[in-house]
Amino acid sequence: MSLYRVYIDEVGNHDMEHVEDPNQRFLALTGVILSSEHSINIFQPEFNHIKTEFFQPDPDEHVILHRKEIVRKLGPFKILMNPETLARFNLRLLHGLEKWDYRVITVVIDKKAHREQYQVWRSYPYHYCLKVLVERFVLFLHYGKHQGDTMVESRGGDVDMQLKDSYAKLYKEGTENIPPDRWQSCLTSKELKVKPKSANIAGLQLADLIAYPSRREILHEKGLLEKDERTFSDEICKILNTSKYHRHYQTGEIWGYGKKLLP
Repeated sequence: MSLYRVYIDEVGNHDMEHVEDPNQRFLALTGVILSSEHSINIFQPEFNHIKTEFFQPDPDEHVILHRKEIVRKLGPFKILMNPETLARFNLRLLHGLEKWDYRVITVVIDKKAHREQYQVWRSYPYHYCLKVLVERFVLFLHYGKHQGDTMVESRGGDVDMQLKDSYAKLYKEGTENIPPDRWQSCLTSKELKVKPKSANIAGLQLADLIAYPSRREILHEKGLLEKDERTFSDEICKILNTSKYHRHYQTGEIWGYGKKLLP
């Protein structure tokens, strides 16, 4: 039996205001599943080596890989304004994304379509996506005879407390798809781990790098976002589709397992 952790990052707005706005209509949660053994012995050391290879190390300040800042070349990522350095960094990152042993689950909710289909919301969009994502993580653990836990990036204050309460309820009561005894046998704790970006958690940074490309691809595939010119995100998704998205353990199907669009 191995121990696993799913690291979860969000892309998009989690409230129900302005859902007619295409920029706020979709919320996505991406979970990256890593075994503790692989994370400690291979992933974390290699991930941190990329940072020290490209960015000036500071003994008192961690470099945290954040997609938005990398794309905009802000702060320590100004060095990527050099085209040769950017090309080397991209190749180095793609090599890691292909080599590291992890699985990805992305759940996207179309808040506009969901509001039109359901008159009453039973939970917040973020909580709903989290439930759907962690259900798949629990099944991953169950069929692999593993155990694990869940970590998300902090959003602050009462929001974090509400999310922790929602997660504890899932652990205690289960869902319509998975009974509580299976949640409790697969998850090592009823407590959702919540860490700030400043904690420099490699798994959360990996989820951050993958989350936007995965969301973009799902919306493209479902015709909810117009295709645009090929970008670095497409290179990431090529790797995800080849070997990283979670799949049905018998058929290899990705949709419904590694990719999910709600409703």
